[in-house]
Amino acid sequence: MELRTLRYFVTVAEELHFGRAAERLHIVQPAVSQQVARLERELGVRLLDRSPRTVRLTPAGTRVLAAARDTLAAAERVRLAAGTPSDKVHIGTAPGLLARLERGVEVLRDRHPGFELVLVDLPVADRLTALRRGDLDLVLARGVTEAEGLHVIPAWTEPLHAVVSVRHPAANRGSARLADLAADVLRLPSPATDPFLYDAIKSALDNAGVTVRLGRPTGTVEDTLVELGTTPDTWALLPVDQVTTTSTRVRSLPLDPPLEIAGAVLIPADHDSHGCTALVATAFRDAGEVS
Repeated sequence: MELRTLRYFVTVAEELHFGRAAERLHIVQPAVSQQVARLERELGVRLLDRSPRTVRLTPAGTRVLAAARDTLAAAERVRLAAGTPSDKVHIGTAPGLLARLERGVEVLRDRHPGFELVLVDLPVADRLTALRRGDLDLVLARGVTEAEGLHVIPAWTEPLHAVVSVRHPAANRGSARLADLAADVLRLPSPATDPFLYDAIKSALDNAGVTVRLGRPTGTVEDTLVELGTTPDTWALLPVDQVTTTSTRVRSLPLDPPLEIAGAVLIPADHDSHGCTALVATAFRDAGEVS
């Protein structure tokens, strides 16, 4: 029984569709079907009920799925303990993390040269789902402090900056006070698309004792900056690494007193060995702290 065969079966069991499983595995569908059939022959049980429209786990398939996941997780722990990286490392990322990613990847490459890097930009909820499914090896995210089935490794903090139009009264100041901005409309990430960042910023505002008027949720960073440039009575709070911009229509102002947002690296809970956690934490922590 090969690990590859178990991995194919787990993917089909998660997708309940041979075509989608093949797409995830980047192989042709007949190969997936053949490997699952081979596993059924080896075990002497039917793992999946197949029909033209549906694929369902049998009771035996449900039991084997749990055992297969445990086996694959154990094999991954052995690989990590041996210091043998897989050929590809898939990292889920987000806008505004260029410098941190470059530093972190260099640290990982120093320890394990030769791996192929694959960066995947997804909404945060999709990032975490992909990590749980095994489609990603690790995820970088802002505002996440806990997540079911995942190990959250605090790695950095970023100041929040107020971003305003150049026509805003505060635009030419060296810093901005929240109390001076509270009368205008604040735009935050949507709690539906980025609940962690939304909650973290709201919590920071509540802790500062500031009541704000919330407007339409922000979209992409680029779209948000363009929109803010046209509306001098609105503002946004963004992590400073997101607002490094050459735009002449907005200003990014540090806050007085400052507010910060926490960033973390997430890995599957099954990979939470001391060596793995220490390496990831070292790789992506704040600049100047890498050792």
